[in-house]
Amino acid sequence: MRAYAKRLPLLAGFLLLPFASAQAGTVHGTAKNGTTGKPAAGIDVILIQLQGGMQPVVNSKTDAQGQFTFDHPSLGAQPMLVRAVYRGVNFHQPVPPGTNELQVEVFDPTQDAKTVTVPSHVVIFQPEGASLIVGEEYSVQNHSQPPMAYFRADGNFDFLLPDKADLQQVSAWGPSGMPVVQATIDRGKNRYAVAFAFRPGESGVRYSYKLAYPGNTATVKIPTVYPGGRLLVVAPPTVQVTGDGLAPAGQEQGMSIYEHAVVPANTTIAVNLSGTAPPPQAAAGGADAGPQGGQDAQQGGAAAGSMSIQQIPGRLDVLKWPLVAGFIGVFALGAILLARKPVTVVANVAPSTIEETPATRVAKRQTPPATQQAQATLAKVDAAVSTSLDSLKDTLFRLELRRQARTISEEEYARERARVEKVLRDLVGG
Repeated sequence: MRAYAKRLPLLAGFLLLPFASAQAGTVHGTAKNGTTGKPAAGIDVILIQLQGGMQPVVNSKTDAQGQFTFDHPSLGAQPMLVRAVYRGVNFHQPVPPGTNELQVEVFDPTQDAKTVTVPSHVVIFQPEGASLIVGEEYSVQNHSQPPMAYFRADGNFDFLLPDKADLQQVSAWGPSGMPVVQATIDRGKNRYAVAFAFRPGESGVRYSYKLAYPGNTATVKIPTVYPGGRLLVVAPPTVQVTGDGLAPAGQEQGMSIYEHAVVPANTTIAVNLSGTAPPPQAAAGGADAGPQGGQDAQQGGAAAGSMSIQQIPGRLDVLKWPLVAGFIGVFALGAILLARKPVTVVANVAPSTIEETPATRVAKRQTPPATQQAQATLAKVDAAVSTSLDSLKDTLFRLELRRQARTISEEEYARERARVEKVLRDLVGG
């Protein structure tokens, strides 16, 4: 009850927006070809409803000016997604609540692997009893001129797993930061691939897997595929890490970081680990998580919880463990999960298990309909706000890792961080 009361000012700031946008239920969009700079005329555009499963609800085509319009009662009331299909490649644009104008950008596809580079590779280790959870994330840069999307239907991003690794999930995201769950292509001998359209700008691929961790020790051999990348190894401070060419690089978000400046392609880095996960009180990171716990709902299945947002922390101290837990747990962050075909959304709202007493039923009958409607709206807004916060936290965490990997200049880092923090300030009502 106390945690809910803390969130009331946050929810009140969003109360009017869902009412107004839900009544409209209309989005006007324009599809543009980012390669030619011209309108993307005559392409299929699909409105996808996220809640209750990834279901296409409206199909349309762009006109000669690349314009389209969607009318649906869920528009404005919940996060939705637009998929634009251009030359057999899917391009996606989220439609957050309150949006009534939208621009979707598509690109001519190319199969030239030289279109992209892979400047950094991050590996995060987290002990979990007799298992070791490992998350790997690659940064993918596309600086093609003219701008094109790198895509191959038979797989255009390969990765290798250590021996006896149990692959959990793979996702990828484009410059918008929207994670997309990927189907994998098994190439044999621990080698996998995904087929994802890497648009101009920064994209990324992340995947997680489990390894045996007997006696709280393990040697993990990390194979590399792409040349010249900077390797960062991240682990809790309670885990000792040594390895080939790894040097301590301080701490970030309460995690110890080790780096290897340049890793040649097709090499293997042996990482020695020993130690256990931090105790629960340490994992809480000192955040005021409220009575419901300290983990936030993440896109595709991280544990849900409640967090009080009082101010923007300078280095995300109160968010570090929810971020790490979401990052290495299942790598499906936020409420927008999209595979190459519709999939079921994992993060659903569970029905209440509290028994309704006679007194409760009487109180419900005595509650005016307008109040009941406002309460229902607050619940919807609460879910939408949590989704947006999860996405922002993921963006900030990856921004910090990019800074550590030196794949972003200090000027660009400051600019991007200021932009995200402004969105966060707007989200929490200033």
